[in-house]
Amino acid sequence: MSSAPATAISEGFDRPGDARLLVQRGVFLGPSPRVNGELYIRIERGHGHRTREYLELDKHSHAHGNTYFGRFAASYWQRWTTVDRLQVRVRVRTTARVRIRLMASDIAGHRRIVDGLEPESDCTVVFDTPLDRFIDGGALWLEFETFRSGAIFDGLEWTVEAPQRIRPLSIAICTFNRAVDCAHTVAALASDPLVRGLLTSVYVVDQGTDHVDSQPEFLGARDVFGDTLRYIRQPNLGGAGGFTRGLYEITGDPTISGDVILMDDDILCEPETVLRMQAFANMTTTPTLVGAQMLFLLNPDFLNVGAEQTDLRALMHGRVVPKSLVNKSMLKRNQERRVDAEYNAWWTCLIPSEVIDSIGLPLPIFFQWDDVEIGLRAREAGHVTVTLPNAGVWHADFYWKDYDDWARYFSTRNSLIVASLHGGLLPKEQAKMFARQILEMLVAMQYGLVATMLRAIEDFLSGPSILDDGGMAAMKAIREERKAYGETIIHPAASAPVRPSQMKTERAGGEPSMMRAVLIKRFIGQWTGKLWGTPVAITREDAHWWHIAKFSDVMVTDASQGGVRVRRRDPALLRGLLQRSIRVLRRYRNEADGVSEQYRREYPRLISRENWARLYDQ
Repeated sequence: MSSAPATAISEGFDRPGDARLLVQRGVFLGPSPRVNGELYIRIERGHGHRTREYLELDKHSHAHGNTYFGRFAASYWQRWTTVDRLQVRVRVRTTARVRIRLMASDIAGHRRIVDGLEPESDCTVVFDTPLDRFIDGGALWLEFETFRSGAIFDGLEWTVEAPQRIRPLSIAICTFNRAVDCAHTVAALASDPLVRGLLTSVYVVDQGTDHVDSQPEFLGARDVFGDTLRYIRQPNLGGAGGFTRGLYEITGDPTISGDVILMDDDILCEPETVLRMQAFANMTTTPTLVGAQMLFLLNPDFLNVGAEQTDLRALMHGRVVPKSLVNKSMLKRNQERRVDAEYNAWWTCLIPSEVIDSIGLPLPIFFQWDDVEIGLRAREAGHVTVTLPNAGVWHADFYWKDYDDWARYFSTRNSLIVASLHGGLLPKEQAKMFARQILEMLVAMQYGLVATMLRAIEDFLSGPSILDDGGMAAMKAIREERKAYGETIIHPAASAPVRPSQMKTERAGGEPSMMRAVLIKRFIGQWTGKLWGTPVAITREDAHWWHIAKFSDVMVTDASQGGVRVRRRDPALLRGLLQRSIRVLRRYRNEADGVSEQYRREYPRLISRENWARLYDQ
């Protein structure tokens, strides 16, 4: 299949009619001053000016869209959609010759020229090209070059032949005491007329006490959206309960049921991402979950990870799919290779209503692993997840969150529930894994973290009844339990309960080579008290268990960099938690398979509309 010749329509901009679907716009500047414009268009030579809508280049300048938001993810479109031809249109305003090229790459990033044109006056340039050489990788983009005179380029649109029906699109945002952030996200969606016109409904589910509808920015967005914006308050049922409420309302209303984008409240939203996800979902061969990638909010040029998968045997999610980019600057790298995700987190993820109709609503597990479980369940039913490059949002960087947190309860408990339901439960192997982790925490004097993990395992073993209230009681209980452990408390560094005159910073050396032997040695030291007795300070980057375990009194910087934690050796806690760990892990080895069967029996009830209606008290 060959490309049709490029054309220049001299009578001006001729927008494609209803027979074509707009799948991507040429956006030349980000939604916030904190976002580098070179994520959209890069001026390699000469000078120019850009806005969201247009690019103006001075004479003797060159720019290209081989950038994060400037590229068209050709490989993903060829692999997962029915599209076999693509049209690219851009309006040119010039008084002298300019050069416009349609460029492509392959899996290795090699560039090739697909087509080109050199108009000399105002016109609309149209490229028509097949999607036929991109299965394993590669993308498309435009290059612009001026010579004796400057030029303006705008109205850049990528279109495909439209399907017979465009499914309705809704957005569900779950929020808890992030009123300002949530209002800003809703306002970002309202600010883009084209994206706003795609939306049948926008649900904001407020589970906090700092209400979003008190924010002026939200009220302004509500005036713009009108009846499209729907605001619900409910008790805090966690992310699972908040997002599911949106799914529950939207899929229960045949007038708006279609594709639903679940979106975090605290992201920096790129409205163009909504358009790209919706267009892609409408062209897939079967109902497909479409996820946006996550870029770091505090490092906006950097991608978190290109695609994710699980390792249920190790009870882990967020594993990097081989060959996907992770923690890379998108100013320096592009994702050429197509990588296939197992699931997509709900910072922004589109779920077709047909998928919910087929597999049911999310599990009422309050927080963490709910997005993973839906992705796994959908895949088992034949609905894949595609994490779409060049469709991203910015979310708070995860490495600023400390591992020793109440959320670890839900991460541990819910990983066991999900493993039970999807064939990843291996009690003997996992009991050994837990034992190793617990010993490392004990020697590092993280007594509260050990108690948190043990409570999670115990509650998993109590069976599906732990989910009867959607997790509200468990959340309150674990936060209260952790207060009994001093090292879970974050103190301001200048007023921490330590003696500053005796506090010396101790840096870690290289990582030991014989970890098992080191763990035994450190445990004996903590058990007998034969340790460095002088209080020390340890930075976050040096807070390894094998380093901290050499001391009995340590001030450790919290991952948030907002304060410090004080860990002190407590022989009684060490003995008590060790004994409790032995009992709990013995129970896990003996009872986990039977409990797993209970979760599988209750699975249909837990994910039913009736169960969620009960939780919502409707």
